[in-house]
Amino acid sequence: MKVNGTLVNYYFHCKRQCYLHGNRINLEDNSEIVKIGKSIHESKSEESKNTEISIDNIKLDKLTSEYLTEIKKSDADIEAAKWQLIFYLKVLKNKGILRKGKLECIEKNKSDKKVLYYDLNEDIEVELEKYIKEIETLLECDTIPDVLNKAKCKRCAYYEYCYI
Repeated sequence: MKVNGTLVNYYFHCKRQCYLHGNRINLEDNSEIVKIGKSIHESKSEESKNTEISIDNIKLDKLTSEYLTEIKKSDADIEAAKWQLIFYLKVLKNKGILRKGKLECIEKNKSDKKVLYYDLNEDIEVELEKYIKEIETLLECDTIPDVLNKAKCKRCAYYEYCYI
């Protein structure tokens, strides 16, 4: 599977989840949290123009003349969402489209900000390339990464796969 934004997000969130999804084990269709996230995206796209654009193997939440906006249900894993957004910015840059990144979190739990901004620069691009190679290596492994055993696992779409 070609690396996409979802895999980048999962890589930071949980390497096991990244591996399973990347190897086409998809358990998200039955996840209530995933359904809520999709519902948020649908309601946001009804509110404004320039929403949900597909390019290659990625889907962009919102693209304007200045920003690429990624919308998340919550700020539960900002690092994962940040790198997903940066991955999208790089895909756009490779197509000659330069934008700034905007990360919008509907529910604010851990951060004091609902909107975070990111710019693509050479150092970040080098770091992103390193992560993409790590994801490709992970997906080619013969063994599944270990279970995290963290509180966030209880809300994961892969919970039953990992624990039951």
